[in-house]
Amino acid sequence: MSGDGRLTALILAGSRGPEDPVARQANQAYKAFVPVAGIPMLLRVVRTLRQAPSVGRIAICLDPAALAAADGALVDEIRASSIRLVAPGATPSASVQRALAELDGALPLLVTTADHPLLTPAMVEHFCAAVPANADVAVAVAPASVIRRDHPESVRTFYRFAGEGYSGCNLFLLQGAAAMKVAAFWSDMERHRKRPWRLVAAIGPLTLLRFLLGRLTLAAAVQRLSAIIGASIAAVEMPFAEAAIDVDKPSDLALAERILAGR
Repeated sequence: MSGDGRLTALILAGSRGPEDPVARQANQAYKAFVPVAGIPMLLRVVRTLRQAPSVGRIAICLDPAALAAADGALVDEIRASSIRLVAPGATPSASVQRALAELDGALPLLVTTADHPLLTPAMVEHFCAAVPANADVAVAVAPASVIRRDHPESVRTFYRFAGEGYSGCNLFLLQGAAAMKVAAFWSDMERHRKRPWRLVAAIGPLTLLRFLLGRLTLAAAVQRLSAIIGASIAAVEMPFAEAAIDVDKPSDLALAERILAGR
């Protein structure tokens, strides 16, 4: 937490390598440096967080050597705003764990990603205000109905629960003492992402069956996950379709530019 009581925000900006389709199309070494409507997407996220009243200091998970290939305006913004650079870990969860270890007074820590150029201060403030005080970790999700209503052309991955599907918004808040347990569980799931049986073993076959049958509610899923990990987890529904639109592929980039042109 910053000295004035506001949040620390962490932007995950690690590279997926030269094979990232967005970076390759834009001839950039890092996807975070790809321009969206003329402005590097990482710079857009930095400026959004600087305008959010809840956010104090900002840190970026990014190899400092990468700045040699960055746009001058982005470099100037990082230096002028005294933004701390944290070396990225091998995975997103490892990067978060490293930031928690390296940033003094990191909690509460707001986490987002560099490929979120449509993020706005209003989205950040809505999320932060809606997080329950007793939650160790909160995750922002957008209902499928909201996304399809506002941007039916957007191709998203939905997790289907009873009554509604949801898409993640790349927006998290870690604030409780047990937040590290959630980060460790996340890391474990990343290590075993190619072994689905490990996920089944973690959440239990009955819970998985209810999910597959469309009978598991989001609230029940979060409650079950909280019990497994030993931490209080909250899911915050976002009323903004654009909160769920990140830039993972060239078609996402084109959509983001159309949306920004209409704002």
